[in-house]
Amino acid sequence: MLVNYEHYRIFYYAAKYQNITQAAAALMSSQPNVTRTIKHMEKVLGCVLFVRTARGIKLTEEGERLYEHVAVAYEHLETAEKELSDRLSLREGTVTIGTGETALHVFLLDKLTQFHTMYPKVRLKITNGSTPQSVRALESGAVDFSVVTDPGIMSAQIKSIPLCSFREILIGGSQYKYMTERPISLSELTNLPLVSLDRNTRGYQFYRDFFLSEGIELDPDIEVATSDMIMPIVENNLGVGFIPEHFARQAIAEERVFRLTLNREIPDRDICLIKDKGRSLSAAADRLQKFICSAQCL
Repeated sequence: MLVNYEHYRIFYYAAKYQNITQAAAALMSSQPNVTRTIKHMEKVLGCVLFVRTARGIKLTEEGERLYEHVAVAYEHLETAEKELSDRLSLREGTVTIGTGETALHVFLLDKLTQFHTMYPKVRLKITNGSTPQSVRALESGAVDFSVVTDPGIMSAQIKSIPLCSFREILIGGSQYKYMTERPISLSELTNLPLVSLDRNTRGYQFYRDFFLSEGIELDPDIEVATSDMIMPIVENNLGVGFIPEHFARQAIAEERVFRLTLNREIPDRDICLIKDKGRSLSAAADRLQKFICSAQCL
């Protein structure tokens, strides 16, 4: 290229305003510098680009042809710079997140609300599924990162960042209110109809291990896809089930369901952010990920 970018920039403004004074003001430069640059370009390109008029300057035929190309290139570059600036300042961008019902309601939803208030122009796409589904979505590149419960053992490529812990409780409907009078054992629980997440979820695996720690096989009577389905089933006395305490507070307060106490403590469960170590994130995704990792459970 015979002429450098900065000289083309000066030419662009001179041609746009057809006035040396206005071009210099827009460029925050001086009139002599603009004039000197145009003279230099004319010498390098071997043609006259402007002629003087009573009102200022006017493009020659050769200048018009050059401006047609320079204007397109310069305005494309300006647009690209603006888009990049908007992304870096989070005036635009899209983040895709994988999550499950429990992680969403116990932790993530509140954080997304706060983030959206700060950066309303960033679009959020949330895919809902079990923890194994959210892990697969991350591995396939379908999401930027996932926020899940009890991620367990994953490939070395996936990094897990603990966010917080939460506790689940055992609840029953009105038919089981009498069982609130004393703690019950896991062996007694096997005599009741039990509602559980389905066998392909980390929730099921968590309680399978919990029951096995007492030498008891987990054998639920009803299996559901998501945690939010447990509440209406329990409320209608179809069985008892484990549910995040966060989900059950209002129903317990209204005595639509009742908290049953076990004679041993239910272990805490973890919520983690998982991400692909080898994948670079957009400015918006990186900012949201860091915001989530700095947050605390309710």
